[in-house]
Amino acid sequence: MKIAVIQGPNLNMLGIREQHIYGPMSLEQIHDQLKSAAAQNGVEVEFFQSNLEGEIVDRIQECLGTVDGIMINPAAYSHTSIAIKDALSAVAMPVVEVHISNIYKREEFRQKSITAGASTGVISGFGPFGYHMGLIALMQIITEIKAVSQAQQSAE
Repeated sequence: MKIAVIQGPNLNMLGIREQHIYGPMSLEQIHDQLKSAAAQNGVEVEFFQSNLEGEIVDRIQECLGTVDGIMINPAAYSHTSIAIKDALSAVAMPVVEVHISNIYKREEFRQKSITAGASTGVISGFGPFGYHMGLIALMQIITEIKAVSQAQQSAE
């Protein structure tokens, strides 16, 4: 099982920016912990971060046929990017959207996620642990999809 972890704008500044909202962990520390948890479960993870919307769209499209699922924190693009939503819809695979902060307790403009409409589910407000929750969710969803596919093939 292979999962792409895609990180949006300013997440490269975790551990430095607004620690009262995002906590003290750096993106590298979050990725190291997630990589360890994934390895313990036999899951391969690939990490990508960009501050540029088009690069995120390109990376999502590159996931088609190369990974089993996507975990994405679109960050500020969650609230503005129809292009990222469309790219997630186009690849038609399990997607878990993760937000470190609880977007529903923040400014009004942050309380609506456009990209959530193309996601299987959204995890919000659990800090860096949300990525672990996303990993567990994706592992379960992908396992279920594979089991159904195998059952259908056996029935034919």
